[in-house]
Amino acid sequence: MENQYANEIWPLVVYFVMVILMVVTMLVLSSLLGQKRREAATNDPFESGIVSVGGSQIRISVEFYLVAIFFVIFDLETVFIFAWAVAFFELGWQGYLSICVFIAILVLALIYQWRAGALDWGNKTQTGLRNTQNAIGEKI
Repeated sequence: MENQYANEIWPLVVYFVMVILMVVTMLVLSSLLGQKRREAATNDPFESGIVSVGGSQIRISVEFYLVAIFFVIFDLETVFIFAWAVAFFELGWQGYLSICVFIAILVLALIYQWRAGALDWGNKTQTGLRNTQNAIGEKI
């Protein structure tokens, strides 16, 4: 029994040893062949060959993040639609009706976001807060 276990595990052990050996080899070679002197510009941050200007604490509007999140959400839904298209003939009418409901929910979500102002890049208004009162009693 132990011999069978050893026969099954030895490829994993060899792989593990080879990975460790490769990592150690790369670290040693980089320390031997790497640049030894430091210059003033070595630690300066740059991107695409352009020296950065200003600080990293700039304020970015939340609309950029909203658009990115909406893109990720709706892009992920296309994966489900593509998987449905691949299995179209196997799913039949039940699959067709299911994807129609799925797309209808996506369209409703998009309409809700549009009506709520999430896609507007101008002045923001929150839906559902009209004619309500805040803690002091003033109307919003």
